Amino acid sequence: MPALGTRPLSARADASAVIKVGRDRDIKSLAEASQRARDGAVIEVDAGDYTADVAAWPQHDLTLKAVGGRVRLLAMGAAAQGKGIFVTSGERLRIQGFDFIGARVPDRNGAGIRLERGSLSLRDCSFKNNENGILTSNDPAIRLEIEDCEFGTIVRHDGQNHNLYVGAIAHLRVIGCYFHHGQVGHLLKSRAAVNQILYNRLSDEIGGESSYELEFPNGGQALVLGNLIQQGSGTQNPHLISFGAEGLTWPKQELQLIHNTLVDQRPSGGVFLRVSPGPVKVRIFNNLLVGNPRFVTDKAWELGANFITDLDEFVLAARENYALRPTSSLRGKAVDPGAAFGLSLRPTRQYQHPRSSVALTQIARHPGAFQMP
Repeated sequence: MPALGTRPLSARADASAVIKVGRDRDIKSLAEASQRARDGAVIEVDAGDYTADVAAWPQHDLTLKAVGGRVRLLAMGAAAQGKGIFVTSGERLRIQGFDFIGARVPDRNGAGIRLERGSLSLRDCSFKNNENGILTSNDPAIRLEIEDCEFGTIVRHDGQNHNLYVGAIAHLRVIGCYFHHGQVGHLLKSRAAVNQILYNRLSDEIGGESSYELEFPNGGQALVLGNLIQQGSGTQNPHLISFGAEGLTWPKQELQLIHNTLVDQRPSGGVFLRVSPGPVKVRIFNNLLVGNPRFVTDKAWELGANFITDLDEFVLAARENYALRPTSSLRGKAVDPGAAFGLSLRPTRQYQHPRSSVALTQIARHPGAFQMP
């Protein structure tokens, strides 16, 4: 795994190959830009709504960025290759400042972005009212990195639709993102070999009916650090986090659950974590478990400084402010979580709503996802 402070994949763009897109430009659509662009191009898209403007991107080292505000891609029944608003297959593709809205296709598996091959880095994008936010293939060479993005309300069908669904790829990194309002499917489902889930908020909220909040169906190596993970009252499944439910298929199996705030709002009580039996290394340190007095563990797991607590320990849990109150007896009770994957597991950032993360100003001393108010 790369160090926690690394930035997403950067495209090796050719600054001289700039394509400008907008209603007052020579090139007025993303679809036309996708036909003209060559490897290394920078595509600058003027802010505004682009209706039924879908495209496939096979180019390498490509950068697409919004200029002057948000670029809103409204599918309105259109789909590139019958799959989604964007279909990507190039190496080191970078997208920033785009909103993907309303992807629907006849097989009910439409995606804001369909990642077929290559590598993709997203920053400051949102996905709303799609059948899937992002959907990847099972190419074991794919790398996907997502920062400061939002995965909002999903279109409900038969339970196969997810806010983010990652196939059996090489590497997934998600940082500073906001997942909410799933519908029967999962907020984040990943079959990747290596997963870094850092400083995010996964919360189903009022009207949400997701199944798992976070699932690794085939296990792999997973670092889950500094997240707020909140199961809503309308959940379709009692489990917040699941690891290996569909078979432990990767050669390395390890789950590091460190400095998270896990909130169970299921009226009859849920299950914070389920790990399928098998050769899995599980380490659980400095987590806060809220709203449910039960936390079932295994004797083989490494555990430390995990606390079952209630809502009155927090500044304003009713408004999702899960920072510990200044008078909380839990403050200062975090322990050194050690290291894994060649790096320290002490958090260096925390999630900041609505979709970002901020650097900590002091060493993390409190259990849970939030060190600062």
